[in-house]
Amino acid sequence: MIFRCERAPYQRLSYKFNTISNGVILVLLLLCVISPSLRDMYGDGLKKIVDRLLRVNSVPGDVIQSLWSGYGAIQRFSLDRPPFSIIVKYINLRRSCDHPRGWSGHRSHQRKRRSYEVELYWYENYSNKLASSCRLPVYYGCSRNSDEIVLIMEDLDLAGYKHRVDVATPAALNACIRWLAAFHARFMGSKAAGLWPVGTYWHLDTRPDELAVLTDNDLKEAAPMIDRRLYECPFQTLVHGDAKIANFCFGEGLESAAAVDFQYVGGGCGMKDLSYLVGSCVSEQDCLDKEQEILDTYFDFLDIALKENHSDIDVRDVEKVWRSFYRLAWADFYRFLKGWSPHHRKINSYGQYVTAQVVGNLLKGGQ
Repeated sequence: MIFRCERAPYQRLSYKFNTISNGVILVLLLLCVISPSLRDMYGDGLKKIVDRLLRVNSVPGDVIQSLWSGYGAIQRFSLDRPPFSIIVKYINLRRSCDHPRGWSGHRSHQRKRRSYEVELYWYENYSNKLASSCRLPVYYGCSRNSDEIVLIMEDLDLAGYKHRVDVATPAALNACIRWLAAFHARFMGSKAAGLWPVGTYWHLDTRPDELAVLTDNDLKEAAPMIDRRLYECPFQTLVHGDAKIANFCFGEGLESAAAVDFQYVGGGCGMKDLSYLVGSCVSEQDCLDKEQEILDTYFDFLDIALKENHSDIDVRDVEKVWRSFYRLAWADFYRFLKGWSPHHRKINSYGQYVTAQVVGNLLKGGQ
């Protein structure tokens, strides 16, 4: 198997439409309901790239999902030799115009474009630094030009991670928490070279439009304080940046997990990932009732992972700081949601309560 990234310009995948505006055609196609195979859209373009990079004979399969805002799609390909199945992520970097919640514009497009460049950089330069405790797809190679990226990765279903969940079972939640703790321990103290300086897709500096429309004046005033405290938090590491449960694939019994979607990986406090994971899959009542249990579990896993990666760092020192930042991280994401989609399903009584507590303390000059 050849692991490489081909960066020489290649013929656009939309070559059949070269007498019309390629950009318009691609956007319109990607905004439509995805057909059973990307081959219907692009002829044999993707197949030719896969065959050339991996030196195989491939057969395009079903589309797994479209990318957010019509930036492309993810598709499974069968191969005539090991590993027999791979995942292809086709990314169209031209300007998209179909944000599901209306947040289309130049800033949004540049942020999304940068996110795919970060993901590619992650797979090329960081993904091979992780141990088996941080399972993710093996990177097989890519092809790209100024407008398109074709990212080729391992099929995690074939590797035994074929299960997905929407609501976390105790086993699934533990598997995700274990993965995050191992990830944070591995990159504790690392610089985010080539990645987002501050990870997560809701980072304040990248979301001025959402902040501008925020109607909660106290939260708007406290937002820069929350951001600064998270930025200055001791024991900085790398965060996944979009660690919702939908971005985890699970093994049998949901007791092991592998993560995908590294578009917003960057520097930060590990509590950003943990709070976002919990908010994506735990009921609001359990968010409150099991908050300390969840934190205890995370720091137990972090203790094990730090001993394997940074024996010079005592987990008790990290916990002393990070535990108090858990609710601060919740409030940080809540700030984004309230501006981005004020009636989003993730806005619940626990988030409101935690954010009100955090904002009240900050505006009073507390911790």
